[in-house]
Amino acid sequence: MGPFIALALNGFREARRNRVTLLVAIFALAMLLSTTLVLEITVGTFDRVITDVGLGAMSLMLVLLAIFLSSGLISREIERRTIFLMVSKPLSRGAFLVGRLMGNMLTVTVLQLLMAGLFFAMMFLYQSPISPAHLAAVGMLWFELWVLSAVGFLMSSFSSQMVSAFVTVSVYFAGHLSSDIYSLASKSQSGAIQAVGKAVYYVLPDLSRFNYRPHATYYAPIASSELLSAATYGMAFTGVLVALAIILFNRRDFR
Repeated sequence: MGPFIALALNGFREARRNRVTLLVAIFALAMLLSTTLVLEITVGTFDRVITDVGLGAMSLMLVLLAIFLSSGLISREIERRTIFLMVSKPLSRGAFLVGRLMGNMLTVTVLQLLMAGLFFAMMFLYQSPISPAHLAAVGMLWFELWVLSAVGFLMSSFSSQMVSAFVTVSVYFAGHLSSDIYSLASKSQSGAIQAVGKAVYYVLPDLSRFNYRPHATYYAPIASSELLSAATYGMAFTGVLVALAIILFNRRDFR
């Protein structure tokens, strides 16, 4: 566990030093604080505005950060040629990959906790009620970030950072529409269209399962079984993507 933890902490320190991480953190805090100005011109929708703006800003910034960090995770090591030093050490390539991913996710998790702390502090300051749906929205976002990071991580294992980022952003948008595509295709009379709809749904992650921001906005109840199902789905999908990345990375020749 020693080398594995060292890799994760090293990845965390590297990501923390990255200027983009700092800029995203500052920008996210500025957007959350701007909620105060929005509230000054809002009448009658006080709680909904602070929830929409706060959770929306948190989701946008963390998704961008997760995509940026994960898409360059391996390609940066290859460009700097530090990968030759790492693979020559008595450490399996799989442990190296997972350690780097853990370092990135540790960075994202710390930033999410800071943003969530500020968000709930602002709600408490404005005496806006905090419901279980708010906690579910923040918690499920964490699982969505895991899936997105795994997609960027997989692409980074065999392609450039630009290609990895483009594919991960595409998967993000397509993943939020995959359930709608499946529903529309299932209503078609064409068997081919139905098959395409099913293929899209099962190949792409269904990211809409992690979106509980509308529930938080309207204080809607959420069943615990639904949350457990979504969390299990997210970690299972992440595990499959990481396994694929390890298989591809083990077959690469860095000579």
